[in-house]
Amino acid sequence: MTSTTTTSALEPFLATTLETTDFQGLGEKYGGKVRDVYFQKEQKRRLLIATDRQSAFDINWTTIPLKGQVLNQISQWWFEQIGDIMATQVLENPDPNVTVVKDLDMIPVEIVIRAYLTGSSKTAVWVNYDNGVRNYCGNVLPDGMVKNQKFDDIISTPTTKGEDDELIDANGIFEQGLSTPEKWAEIEEKAFAVFRRGQELAAERGLILVDTKYEMGYDENGVLTIADEVHTPDSSRFWIADSYQDRFEKGEEPESLDKEFFRLWLREQGFEYGDKSTWPEITDEVRLMLGQKYIELFERVTGTDFVIPNDPDIPSRIIQNLEGFRV
Repeated sequence: MTSTTTTSALEPFLATTLETTDFQGLGEKYGGKVRDVYFQKEQKRRLLIATDRQSAFDINWTTIPLKGQVLNQISQWWFEQIGDIMATQVLENPDPNVTVVKDLDMIPVEIVIRAYLTGSSKTAVWVNYDNGVRNYCGNVLPDGMVKNQKFDDIISTPTTKGEDDELIDANGIFEQGLSTPEKWAEIEEKAFAVFRRGQELAAERGLILVDTKYEMGYDENGVLTIADEVHTPDSSRFWIADSYQDRFEKGEEPESLDKEFFRLWLREQGFEYGDKSTWPEITDEVRLMLGQKYIELFERVTGTDFVIPNDPDIPSRIIQNLEGFRV
């Protein structure tokens, strides 16, 4: 399906994007790249509030109209689709931008699953392959592959968590005490199963799920649980299936519905990570285009229309909907 949401429909929200929150009475706050999290220790839960912040290459660039709502609601949809595969962190969704979740003992590793040789960040498989790497996170890659080529099968390519994500393999995970062989086997088994479900559902909508990252942890009963977000345009890469093969054969970039568009746009403007003089200004036109792409992905994946709020005062709505969660 093609989204009917126009950039003009998003223009009223350019000036009211949710860059950050400062809500009182909701617990201890800390901020991630996109989400503001309020921790309620006694209740053993966290309130994840999806803002409209847009990051790329570990830089917070701007805000995108209604991005937070898209991320939260598309994750909500995916959590419902994978609940039969593994436990999820979700308790309830009291607001379009908010998910209330169980507190977990988080695994200190990002579980990254890939189906294609692609990417543009320093940990991306294509960037490393192009630089001569053939043993990538324990996966031996053959010579002669080209960018955006499909692997014979999906692979697991974990990274550490921290200021800068670093590639790691299973042996490194065990040596650093980040997980045990037995636990890691279950983690990878569940991650592969969730990814395959994602591939199946994406294919039904004319999309290719290219790669993704998962966050997992253990609940108070020791049950492995998926957390944070699932198959959102921030955590995953999606391509348009119909045009992939033709564009691949021509050496062109696939049509994407994720923030890879933004990464590539930055590169085209001459962006270099260590040289701030190359960092381009993010125009409203780019912000609106990204907002439209996020909404299009939501609608294509879920098969439902995205509902644009009637009132642009999103913070007031969130406060009202979270009144019952004050501690």
